[in-house]
Amino acid sequence: MVTITTEVATTTRWDDVQHALTGGGDGASCQCIWPVLSNKDWNATTTPQRTEMLRDEIDAGPPPGIIAYVDGEAAGWIRIGPRTRQARVPRTRIIAAATSEPFDDESVWAVTCFVVRREHRGSGINLELLRAAVEYARESGARLIEGYPVDTKGEKKRSNDLFHGTLGTFLAAGFEETTELKPGRTLVTLDLAA
Repeated sequence: MVTITTEVATTTRWDDVQHALTGGGDGASCQCIWPVLSNKDWNATTTPQRTEMLRDEIDAGPPPGIIAYVDGEAAGWIRIGPRTRQARVPRTRIIAAATSEPFDDESVWAVTCFVVRREHRGSGINLELLRAAVEYARESGARLIEGYPVDTKGEKKRSNDLFHGTLGTFLAAGFEETTELKPGRTLVTLDLAA
C-alpha cells in the first residue's frame, strides 16, 4: 500500500519541486511557468530562466503549488492560486468567453497544471493533489476555484496533453461542469462559499 501525502511548495521544498517536475513530460522545460506568462513572454524565455522564475515565485510566496509525495519521495505537482497571478488565463479566449467571474477578483482561484512523475502515473496522485489544492485555497480565503480539464471520454491520451487535469479527476473532487470551452475541454468550478 503506497502512502500519498501533500505539502505546499515552499522554498525549503525547492529540490522536491524540481524532482516532481522532472520525471518525464514537459514539466522539466516548462517549470510550470506557462500559466503565468503571455505567449510572447513565454517564447522569449529559456528553461533556465523559467526555473529561476519559478524559484523566485516560490521564494516570494504565497506558494503557487503543492507537491505530492509517494512514500516520502516527491512524485507530483499542481499549480493552484488566484487567477490574477496567472496571466495566461484571462488571455485565453475560450476561458474569457466561458467564465462569468471578473478577472480582477482575487478570491477566484485557478488550477492550471498537473505533473506526475512517469513511475507514479495512474496511482491516484492527481486526485490527492487536487483535494489538497482545494483545502489550501479554502484556507487561503478563495471563494471559487476554476479548472479547465480535458474530457478524455474514456480514451487514452498522451500524458503531455493532460497537464490541465482530467474532467473525471475534477468531478471526483466535487467540481461541477459549468461550460464547454471547446470539444474535449470543459470549464469546471467549485464554489467554496456554498
